[in-house]
Amino acid sequence: MRGVVFDGTRTEVVDDLEVRDPGPGEVLVAVAAAGLCHSDLSVVDGTIPFPLPVVLGHEGAGVVEAVGAGVTHVVPGDHVSLSTLANCGACAQCDRGRPTMCRKAIGRPGQPFSRGGKPLYQFASNSAFAERTLVKAVQAVRIPADIPLTSAALIGCGVLTGVGAVLNRAKVDLGDTVVVIGTGGIGLNVIQGARIAGALTIVAVDANPAKEVVARQFGATHFLPSADGVRAILPSGADHAFECVGRTELIRQAIDLLDRRGQAVLLGVPAATAEASFLVSSMYLDKSILGCRYGSSRPQRDIALYADLYRQGTLLLDELVTETYPVEDFEKAADDAHHGRVARGVLVF
Repeated sequence: MRGVVFDGTRTEVVDDLEVRDPGPGEVLVAVAAAGLCHSDLSVVDGTIPFPLPVVLGHEGAGVVEAVGAGVTHVVPGDHVSLSTLANCGACAQCDRGRPTMCRKAIGRPGQPFSRGGKPLYQFASNSAFAERTLVKAVQAVRIPADIPLTSAALIGCGVLTGVGAVLNRAKVDLGDTVVVIGTGGIGLNVIQGARIAGALTIVAVDANPAKEVVARQFGATHFLPSADGVRAILPSGADHAFECVGRTELIRQAIDLLDRRGQAVLLGVPAATAEASFLVSSMYLDKSILGCRYGSSRPQRDIALYADLYRQGTLLLDELVTETYPVEDFEKAADDAHHGRVARGVLVF
């Protein structure tokens, strides 16, 4: 079968991947579509260290092909959106409804794939850039069959992270003010999460002026090419500022833009060794800096909720898909994503 493999030197679309059959508590999924997220590119450029060689991809949707013993919530033929959370379901954090805090949440790097008899690692317990992938049962969330799989693919990462950061982590409230720095796939979902939450003012900040139209479509009330103009719109500062790029100077900007009791939420992923600075004295007005892992999501609950919101016309999914690419065009899709030409490019099998 086909898949996208990174060996530490080059990324290659291969056609001789193999994946083992599902064991107890596992689900084999025929992947129909997979979003290309910057996290995949971060493995390639070294920002996210990962064992190699690895089958890339972590944002996908498809059709259940087979299930292992003990799996009852999905059956072959079900449409599913895939989560990256391979949480155990039994630890104290899972029991508290915090699966993103489970120490097994991103799984121990497994090797369900092989090529030429040699094992390959699975990225983020998911590897959606393969025609078939094997996931834990908790990662396969059944969705209505009338949702296009190219759109459903984006729920499992970009939507869970962006919308979840607003609703689950920051808990944006009716009438709040929000600044979103960076309007790529994550930023757009933060914007629509703020809209869904009832934020009164949503200021999108992006250096690319071409992104204004789509940012406003998703719910931005204002658009700025830099954060310099935010205070003209929000003189007292913002209740919530989301950094969605992963640059330390933008993290500082997000913190500096806060009103009293404001929250800066960090969603972008800088290098693992990156350090950011801020004025400690500015924090004594009950301000907060919040990390956020995967939108503080509970995927079995949240994916089903977002699917319903999509069907009601409240949550935008189709509009996130800027372009689809056959998996063989991975390099073009990656180049478009790297240069910000797409909100989300989706690979299709």
